[in-house]
Amino acid sequence: MAKEGKLIIFSAPSGAGKTTIVHHLLGKMSDLEFSISATTREARGDEVDGKDYYFISKESFLHRIAKKEFVEFEEVYSGTFYGTLRTEIERIWKKGKTVIFDIDVEGGLHLKRKYDGQALAIFVQPPSLEVLKERLSGRGTDSAEKLKERFAKAEKELNYAPQFDVILKNYELDTACADAEVLVKNFLNQ
Repeated sequence: MAKEGKLIIFSAPSGAGKTTIVHHLLGKMSDLEFSISATTREARGDEVDGKDYYFISKESFLHRIAKKEFVEFEEVYSGTFYGTLRTEIERIWKKGKTVIFDIDVEGGLHLKRKYDGQALAIFVQPPSLEVLKERLSGRGTDSAEKLKERFAKAEKELNYAPQFDVILKNYELDTACADAEVLVKNFLNQ
């Protein structure tokens, strides 16, 4: 088994900017490696299997749950599962790198509890629910029904913020990225 390392967890409601912040950190810090989640949803736009997500069938996902291959998983939207494979974390630790996650709020809290002491869990706080709704609507990737589902989930997720180690305010992206760099560097140097 690989030597255990550290994990950095970025969670937020969809549209809060966590993916952009994580990509910024990956571009700046070579000792971080992105944890690729598995999902049963279809690829969107130019997403690539094995780079953005591991796209797997619902049947395969459920089979892997039964074999306890996930460190965390969840049915994020009805019929759509997301999860982190144990082998993904081990793969990154074997390289001597720190695992960085871009994960939904409940998944982030599961990881925080499971890897307590090894993990820094950061909640990315959007300026407001209204701004979040504008960002999600502006993407143009979801139907009206899907947007309604995302808004309801986002509203609920904002209430989880105090359970994270740090709340990172993303009111202005450059500032949030700079703040994230400081948080991560301080954690890695502990």
